[in-house]
Amino acid sequence: MTNTASPTPLPDATRLGRSALRVADLDEMIEFYRTVVGLSVQSRGETRATLGADDTPLLVLLRDADAAPRTDRQAGLFHTAFRVPSRTALGAALERVRDHWTLEGASDHLVSEALYLSDPDGNGVEIYCDRPREEWPRSDDGTVEMSTLPLDVDAIVTQSDSAADAPAGTDLGHVHLETTSLSAAREFYVETLGLGVQIDSDAALFLAAGDYHHHVGINTWNGRSEPAGGRGLAWFEIVVPSSDALAALRERLADAGVAVTDRSDGVEIADTDGIGIRLRVE
Repeated sequence: MTNTASPTPLPDATRLGRSALRVADLDEMIEFYRTVVGLSVQSRGETRATLGADDTPLLVLLRDADAAPRTDRQAGLFHTAFRVPSRTALGAALERVRDHWTLEGASDHLVSEALYLSDPDGNGVEIYCDRPREEWPRSDDGTVEMSTLPLDVDAIVTQSDSAADAPAGTDLGHVHLETTSLSAAREFYVETLGLGVQIDSDAALFLAAGDYHHHVGINTWNGRSEPAGGRGLAWFEIVVPSSDALAALRERLADAGVAVTDRSDGVEIADTDGIGIRLRVE
């Protein structure tokens, strides 16, 4: 395992904004993300709904009755990871999962404590809480070290305040993707987009702006061989801290031959597997 810094890094203050899912049954998906994850409905139309925590939008659901289910060969979403601000909130999330859904896994990653489940369309969902940053183990070069250890869920649930809603401060901590080519994904996300490598293993990359443990995870664990398509992840959003940072990023993408589409609030691109990425200013 090796660690490599990005040659043209994104600003340290870069973060994720929202993610968007193509879904078949809008009502069913709203109910899951409201009741189980604890997100509130901020807006709702016939084919689109936005959910979030407090006043912060985090998830866009896009009804597309014609979209086929994602196949087991297609790249796309491994999981969307919602970060809660405390163990109390993580305990409440665990209670909601136990009361309304099925918990599929729970892990201590040294830097965070995480719960894993799947939504009604089979999209992976992680709900996690970071450990204090000063407690994160780091390699000699400053990059983060992570592991996957059993999580004491009974200890977590004792911290719960039994809240029905995810609290203010909940955000989209990271997205984890399945790619058809780890080398191509690395060239795009690191060499072109400017994320730094925190962990580089034989079949996975964990990438971040600044010294966060990861904003984007990428793996080839399930041997995906076709571009993304069908239901599932439509796009996710990367938020940079200034218009100058966005302009520099736009220029770098164009120089690399990446097709850039202008939007009213930023730009949109696609990665090597066809996954949409929206870039905007804080």
